[in-house]
Parts: sequence; C-alpha cells; structure tokens
Amino acid sequence: MNNSLPASPPAGISPAEWQVRVDLAACYRLCALKNWDDLIYTHISATVPGEEGRFLINPFGWRFDEITASSLVKIDIHGNIIGDQSARVNVTGFAIHGAVHAARKDAMCVMHLHNENGVAIGMQKGGLLPLSQHALRFYEQMGYHDYEGLALSAAEQTRLIERLGDYPAMLLRNHGTLVSGRTVAEAYVLMDTLDKACSFQLKAQSGGGPLNIPSPEVCAKTYKELLGDGSPEGVLEWPALLHKLDAISPSYRD
Repeated sequence: MNNSLPASPPAGISPAEWQVRVDLAACYRLCALKNWDDLIYTHISATVPGEEGRFLINPFGWRFDEITASSLVKIDIHGNIIGDQSARVNVTGFAIHGAVHAARKDAMCVMHLHNENGVAIGMQKGGLLPLSQHALRFYEQMGYHDYEGLALSAAEQTRLIERLGDYPAMLLRNHGTLVSGRTVAEAYVLMDTLDKACSFQLKAQSGGGPLNIPSPEVCAKTYKELLGDGSPEGVLEWPALLHKLDAISPSYRD
C-alpha cells in the first residue's frame, strides 16, 4: 500500500502544490465511489498554495475516477489555463467556484455536485430540516439559492455569494449542492455529512406520519458540540479515507 507522496514532486511543482494535487485527486476518486459524479459534469476546485488567484480543477471530459494529481489543470480566476494549453476545462462550470473563491478567502476547496440526495432536498420548500445529528452540523448554517437557469451571470454570482455568506454549505434549488472547506479534507467531510443528512430526511419522509424535530435549544447546543473548537474538520478522517483509496488503487497519486 502506497501511503506516501513521491520523494520529490514533478519539475515545476512545489511540495505544497503537489500535496494539494494529491488530496484533490483523492477527493475526486472518493466522490466517484459515492456515485456523486454526474458523468463528466460538476467540479471540485482548490487554491494553489503560494500562488494567489490560481486554482486546480479537473480536465473537462475526464471521469472523476480517472483523475490523478498530475492531470489536474491549473487555471486563473477567469478559468484561463495556466501552462499546458492542450488541456481543456469547463469555464462555465468554474463560474460558481470562481465566485466563491474570490469572495471567501477561507474557501480553499469548493465542491459543487449534483448528488441525488442534495438535489432532492433542494427541491423542497423547507430545505434541510434539523431531523438528524448530521443535519444539526448545518443548523442555521445553510444558504439557499433559487434556480435561475444554466448560465451564471455576474448579477447572479453576486446574489449567490450574498446568500452563501459565511455559511459552509448551500443548497442550489433544483440544481445541486455547494460546500466550501479550509482544506480539501474538510470540504469532503462536510459534503459527506450533508449528503447523509439529506438521505436521512428523504428516508424519514418516505415513511409517512409526523416527524420528530428536536427543540431549538437542543439543536443549537448540538451544533456547537459538533463544531468543537472550530478547527478544520477532516483531520482524523482523511488519512483513513486515503488508506481506503490506496487499497483500491493508489493511481490517484500519479
């Protein structure tokens, strides 16, 4: 099992950038295992350490389960490719990511997915309800953005950012989910928590009958307990998730 990075990153790539590349490639692979990919659509982006205004994203046309550290494409805030011009990226798809990265300096990693559970809950007027412990991680910490069509105009970007505010997550109505993290690991763990919360709600609703919602006092108390000291989440989970990938195939590290 390969649990270490190469002795030295490829030429022209700093050790810090290579670490982010490996983590981001792992995130894509983990999402594929969860069936969170949507053919070749949706994206996960991450900032390049030490290079302001530079980001890493998947090459357009590749499946999530094909992504490797070296295949990730470096772009600027407008989606222009930095370096290898033979690569291809979905500039329109990066519009949401670019808006969040520009507005939120803490958004090191931005995940926008069309995962089924999140899309379904985003269709509901009430959105995510405080029904499960997983949902309480986002108690009063969830943004909502109404569907306005495929293209994301500058005006809509402004509205989306205003509705996201300082929240870690957002449901894009009739569209998908959005999560930002201070690390790739945090973004993945938050998305995993959100997806499970949405899944639990859908299953509870399918059973019929009244639903039991904890009191506002208990919800607020639990949220604070789950948040802890506010440190980035995923520190404990990420090594275990990488071990899982390494056992399946360590090729994401290439």
